[in-house]
Amino acid sequence: MHTVAVLALDRVIPFDLSTPIEVFTRTRLPDGRPGYQIRVCAERQEIDTGAFVLRAPWGLDGLRGADTIIVPGTAAPEAPLSSNVRGALRAAAADGTRIASICSGTFPLAAAGLLTGLRATTHWAAAGLLAANHPDIEVDPDVLYVDNGQILTSAGAAAGLDLCLHMIRRDYGSAVAADAARLSVMPLEREGGQAQFIVHDYAPTPRGSALEPLLLWMQDNLARPLTLADIAARAGVSTRTLIRRFGEQTGTTPLQWLHRARIRQAQHLLETTHHSVERIAAQVGFGSSTAFRDRFKRTVGVSPHAYRRSFS
Repeated sequence: MHTVAVLALDRVIPFDLSTPIEVFTRTRLPDGRPGYQIRVCAERQEIDTGAFVLRAPWGLDGLRGADTIIVPGTAAPEAPLSSNVRGALRAAAADGTRIASICSGTFPLAAAGLLTGLRATTHWAAAGLLAANHPDIEVDPDVLYVDNGQILTSAGAAAGLDLCLHMIRRDYGSAVAADAARLSVMPLEREGGQAQFIVHDYAPTPRGSALEPLLLWMQDNLARPLTLADIAARAGVSTRTLIRRFGEQTGTTPLQWLHRARIRQAQHLLETTHHSVERIAAQVGFGSSTAFRDRFKRTVGVSPHAYRRSFS
């Protein structure tokens, strides 16, 4: 039987903690035998979750001999990692144990040095922080999970389910994983990645900045086929000056800002109206629905129809 050790750190997120416990304990093999044995481990016997206190039946010794270790997210991802936990994770990695994280559980793996030089993900809201704190990691905020073989990471909340089902499929095949997915009321594979859940806000611009009136005008005229020359003329500057000022004040270009604004408006219309995709494409300034679908999927990760099914 495959042994999964779930490591509960201080301020562990209860949802992230319960996800692997529920998914793996309910997994059955074709002959009815359980596929996994679960150990909930912690450095101390009692762990503060914020909402309640957890009493873990296993100490860090429970990590030894496990086939898989899972580190759920915590509400304090930047909290220092104790030398005992760091040593236990490194020893497990050296022994070839599969180690996975859910949500901000990526941060302890990074602090233990297990992600150096690897591609990894975490909750999209924490991806920037992970990248800033660990420039030696290739942070991908758009995917649901990343499988590097021995080390796996996943995005927030429900993405932990995707990762667990993926590991079950690796361990026992698609049929067992599909049964586990049905018990979890989840598709075995979800369309798209984390990008569909990210709110694509416009690039920040300080209130009262020289560009603020121009950006408001651009927002009010998304349906028009605006060109760089149109925007520069509205601002009363050359296109070269416009590009320079946009870079200084928003960190992006005028046309990139415009594309992001159009996609964000399209998301809002898909969520709140029953307008056809063709009508929405015209409302946000795309010359064709084909161009709109292509840009939307490249930005959000799923098609407009799939996004509407998820969020309308």
